[in-house]
Amino acid sequence: MVKLMKYLKFIFRVFIILFGLSIVIGLALYIYAKASPKILINSANNITFYDKNNNVFFKGNEKKEWVSLDEISPFLIQSTIYTEDKYFYKHFGFDFLRIGKAFLANIKSKKMVQGASTITQQYAKNLFLDFDKTFKRKWEEALYTLRIEANYSKNEILEGYLNTINYGHGKYGIENASKYYFGKKAKDLSLAEASLLAAIPKAPSKYSPLIDYQAAKNRQLLILENLKNNNIITEKEENEAYNLNINLIGKEDISDDLSSIHYYQDAVLEELNTLDKIPKNYSNMNGLKIYTTLDYSMQKILEENVREAFQNKTDLQTASVVMDPKTGGVYALIGGRDYNQSTYNRAISSSRQVGSTMKPFLYYAALENGFTASSAFLSEPTTFPTQDKKTYTPSNYNNKYGNKPISMATAIAYSENIYAIKTHMFLGYDALIQVAKRVGIPEKLESIASLPLGTNEINILNMSAGYAAFANLGYKVAPYFITKVTDGNNNILYKKEYNSELVLNSSLVYILNNLLTATYDPLYIDYNYPTAISLSSKLKHKYALKSGTTNSDNWNIGFNKNILCSVWVGYDNSDSLTTKDYKYAQNIWYNTVEKIEENVDSNDGWYEKPKNVVGLLVEPISGKPLSDSSKNTKLVYFLKGTEPHITDPTFDEIFDSEES
Repeated sequence: MVKLMKYLKFIFRVFIILFGLSIVIGLALYIYAKASPKILINSANNITFYDKNNNVFFKGNEKKEWVSLDEISPFLIQSTIYTEDKYFYKHFGFDFLRIGKAFLANIKSKKMVQGASTITQQYAKNLFLDFDKTFKRKWEEALYTLRIEANYSKNEILEGYLNTINYGHGKYGIENASKYYFGKKAKDLSLAEASLLAAIPKAPSKYSPLIDYQAAKNRQLLILENLKNNNIITEKEENEAYNLNINLIGKEDISDDLSSIHYYQDAVLEELNTLDKIPKNYSNMNGLKIYTTLDYSMQKILEENVREAFQNKTDLQTASVVMDPKTGGVYALIGGRDYNQSTYNRAISSSRQVGSTMKPFLYYAALENGFTASSAFLSEPTTFPTQDKKTYTPSNYNNKYGNKPISMATAIAYSENIYAIKTHMFLGYDALIQVAKRVGIPEKLESIASLPLGTNEINILNMSAGYAAFANLGYKVAPYFITKVTDGNNNILYKKEYNSELVLNSSLVYILNNLLTATYDPLYIDYNYPTAISLSSKLKHKYALKSGTTNSDNWNIGFNKNILCSVWVGYDNSDSLTTKDYKYAQNIWYNTVEKIEENVDSNDGWYEKPKNVVGLLVEPISGKPLSDSSKNTKLVYFLKGTEPHITDPTFDEIFDSEES
C-alpha cells in the first residue's frame, strides 16, 4: 500500500511538472506569436498569372470577389463550421480532443481514416506554395496557426478562410465558387446549394459535383446530417435539401473563358514548386505575380480544336503541347479533354508509348553514321536475331511490304518498321538511346530491338522538347512555363535564364527535317501510302511531321522553325484504339498548326539550306539518281560529297555480328 501511494505521488508530480511545462511552453509560443509580424492572411492563394504579353489570365484571389461574412449565406457558414471544425469558436487553433480521437481511430484502423485539422490550421496551410508533409513543414504550419490566432479575431479568420479556399476547377473563394457553380452570389445560397459547396474543399477533384455527382451528394448528406445532429436544421429540412434537384451551371462570368487554361495553370504551379529562389509561403510577399510563356490565342485555338474533334466521343483522352522550338517555352497546353471532368494533367504527369515518333531520333543517328536519304534496305518480312540470342519478328502496318529496296525517305514516308529495325540493328542499340539523351529526353530507354517502334513510355512534354532540337536545327532546350516571378511589390524573385546547347549537326537536322515532309508527299505513293497523305492537299505551310501508333496510343508531332505542336490521344486505362480513333490526333494537330500559322507567309516557316548541303533529283521510292527509265522525281538533300551515283550498289543487308 505504501509503495502504491509513493507511485501515485510520483505520477502526480510528473503530471504537475508536465502540466506546468506545457503552460510555460504554451505561454512562450503565444508571446512569440503575438510579437511576430502580423501575417497578411488575405494573401493566401493570391497568385496572379500573366501571359507572354503581360496580360492577366488568372487571379487566385481577386480582391473584387472578397466578401465579408455578412455577405455569405449562413447555411454555407454553418455547413463549413460543423463539418470542418465544430469547436472553431472555442479553441485557440488546435482541437486537442479531436486530435486524440483521430489518433486513436488511425491507430485502430492502421491507416489514415480521420484528420483533425482546424479551420485555422487549414488556412495556415494555404499560406504555403506546396504541401510537403515533412516534420519541418508541419512545425511551421503550427507556428503560423498560432500567429493567425494571436493576431486575428475568429470572424476575421473564418472570413479569410472562406474567401481563399479551393472549391475546384480553379475557383478560389466562396463568391467565385458560388457564381461558377450556381450563377449567384454567396449570400443567396440555399441550404441545398451551400451544403453541396461545403462538400468540395476536402478534395476538390473528388467532390466537385461536376466531376463525380454521386460522391458530392454522399458528402452533402454527411454535412446535412451534421447540421441536423447539432440542431441547426430539422430532419425535414435535411431531406428537402438533399432531394432538391439543383441546377448546376459550371460556367464563368466571362463568355470566352478557357476551361483548359487550368491545365496550363497546374503546369505553372508544378514548375513553381521546383524553383529554389521562390519562398515556400505567401506570408511576407503580399502575393505572387507569375509571368509565363502562355499565348492566350494559341491556347484558345488548341482548346477549340480539341473540343471540335471529340464532340461525339466520351472516353477518349488527349494531351497536347504547343511550344516555341527556339527556347522550349510552352505557348499552350492541354492535359485532358475537359478540366471540369478530369483535372489529371496528362501533359505533365503521364507517360505513354510513343510508337513511331521514336524513329526520327534513330534516323538522325543513321545520318550521323554515314547513312543518306537514299540509303536502302530491302522491304520484306524479316526475323531478326537479338542481343539475348532470341529472335524478333516485327511487321509493317497492315503487313504491306515493297519486296524491293527502299530509301530512308520512303521508310519515313511509310513509317516502315522493317527498315527501322534493320537500321537499329546495323547501328547498334546504343545509337538511338544516345541521340535521345543528347536532345534531353530524361526517361530511361531500354536497349532492346523494338525501341525504334516506340515501345518505351515517354511524357509528351519531354517528347516535345526532344523534337524541338530538330525544329531549332540542333539545340537542346528544356520545356518551361515561367519567365519571371515577383512578389506583390514587384520585387523580382526569379527570372528565367535561357540556356541552349548545340547537340546535333545542324546540316544533318536540315536533311532530316526535309525527309519528315515525305509523310504527306504524294510522290511517295507506291505499294503503300505516306502515313499523313490525307493532309497533302490541306496543308498550306511546310512542316516536318511524324505520327506514332501503338495499340493504345496515337501521336502526331509536327513543326517548322516557328512552332512545334504535339498531340497524344488514347484511353486512360490503355484500352486498344479503334480504327476510327486514329483520326483525332492528326485532326487536332493539323487544325491547330494551320490556324496558328494562317497569317504567316507559306515560305517564312521553313529553313534556309546550309551551304554544305546540296539538293539532288532522285527516284522517290528507291532513292537512286534519275535515269532514262525514271518516272517520278523528288528533290532530296545530301551533305556535299555524299550524293548517290547511278553506279552505286544497293545498300547491302550487312549486320555486325557483335552488335546483332
